[in-house]
Amino acid sequence: MEAEKMELKLYNTMTQQKEVLIPITPGKIGLYVCGITAYDFSHIGHARAAVSFDVLYRYLKHLGYEVNFVRNFTDVDDKIIIRANENGEDPLDLSNRFCEEYLVDMGALQCLLPTHQPRVSEHMDHIIKMIEKIIEKDCGYVVEGDVFFSVDKSPNYGNLSGQLLEHTRAGERVAVDSRKRNPADFALWKAAKPDEPSWESPWGPGRPGWHIECSAMSAHYLSPKFDIHGGGADLKFPHHENEIAQTCAACEDSGVNYWLHNGHVTINNEKMAKSKKNFKTIREITASYHPLALRHFLMSAQYRSPLSFSASQLESSSDALYYVYQTLQDLDEDLSPYREALSEDGGKTEQTPEGKDIIKKLKSEFESKMLDDLNTAHILTGAYQDALKFINANRSKLKKMQKKQRMSMLVSLVEIEKAAREVLDVLGLLTTLSYAEVLKEMKLKTLIRAEMGEEDISREIEDRITARNNKDFEKSDEIRKKLARKGIALMDFGKETVWRPCFPSQADSSN
Repeated sequence: MEAEKMELKLYNTMTQQKEVLIPITPGKIGLYVCGITAYDFSHIGHARAAVSFDVLYRYLKHLGYEVNFVRNFTDVDDKIIIRANENGEDPLDLSNRFCEEYLVDMGALQCLLPTHQPRVSEHMDHIIKMIEKIIEKDCGYVVEGDVFFSVDKSPNYGNLSGQLLEHTRAGERVAVDSRKRNPADFALWKAAKPDEPSWESPWGPGRPGWHIECSAMSAHYLSPKFDIHGGGADLKFPHHENEIAQTCAACEDSGVNYWLHNGHVTINNEKMAKSKKNFKTIREITASYHPLALRHFLMSAQYRSPLSFSASQLESSSDALYYVYQTLQDLDEDLSPYREALSEDGGKTEQTPEGKDIIKKLKSEFESKMLDDLNTAHILTGAYQDALKFINANRSKLKKMQKKQRMSMLVSLVEIEKAAREVLDVLGLLTTLSYAEVLKEMKLKTLIRAEMGEEDISREIEDRITARNNKDFEKSDEIRKKLARKGIALMDFGKETVWRPCFPSQADSSN
């Protein structure tokens, strides 16, 4: 659908309301998202931010926008220096290593590569020039090689976060630097310390403060005024508040039209964070769950809402996604004998009225949810489930249908599959692998969680067959229930028994 015909509403943190997206340049969007500080493997809180803005990126492209998407890496930071010193490693080498590991995780989660992925270490000139402009405007000052931003010179400071300036004064939790004019002033440039990486500047060797990097890089890649700035809710203050103050001080024509913030992932009702040591890394989760299941879970609540992590939620996402892929795989197999006939038909046959209605509802429901601030909650439910039920109800009837009726149903099934795939693609849940290959990967992850191998399941199936032949139905049922508790459902097709993943302890039926 063309962008101008679709009104996408996004919740703007600055105005605290949903607003229709109106780009600065028609048909084009400038999008900047704060990335990770690269000193360790990324946790699923980082994944939530990445997936949330990947969905935005994909949907903007789906609407026809040309998107310039910038996501930075912080590769110069106190945390990086501390970890590198602990490891006896060069800080830039350490950060480079974890930038690359992050990209591996993003690839697994089906996150598209941004247009630009700048690193702080590669943009010192831009950072220094912006600091110079801030000082020229009398909004920054130098003290013994350090440069501070003067928050008193920023009349709108606090508008984004709602933090009043008098509430931001340091002193209770952090020692106040007596050299500051105002305790709330923050560092633009930090003078070099022994055994730390540093760069030459007009104020002596040093390195940038955290906030200035995003102001400088967003201005460089997008211009000081652009459409959308995103990040986690924890960045509203002080990071994004300070970004606004800096950029406005350095550039006359500056500003962000829409500020978007994703909600936290919580564990035991606390925000997941490395500082609290209550985090699960992406790599840790994808060792036993398919990355698509993790992505599905991360989209199972609207992006601004908190998301509570639990194994049962991951199991639900895995089970839901397996059903989608199994349905599409079954359809692919059932359509196989008719592919030649469909090709010869060349679009002459119309699909069934019911098929048309299914597709209309599927597309309408999907677009209405996404246009309402990217509401991915309850994804792949409602009309999407109706489409899958229609597929399962009719694919097995194809052989019994008369030729004309069958061709019309075939066209419907093909078109419904296309519509279902398009939704998966926009949500980032469609890979380059075949349906069968994805299902195989998901089954392997199930075996890992069950701590079993294929040979173990084969033995259990053989024992069950023997028990049934001996009319020992109690033992037969116990084997099936035991496997179900491990997330493995046995399914009987005539004399053949196969297995598929299921929600643990919920599969008490052989159907």
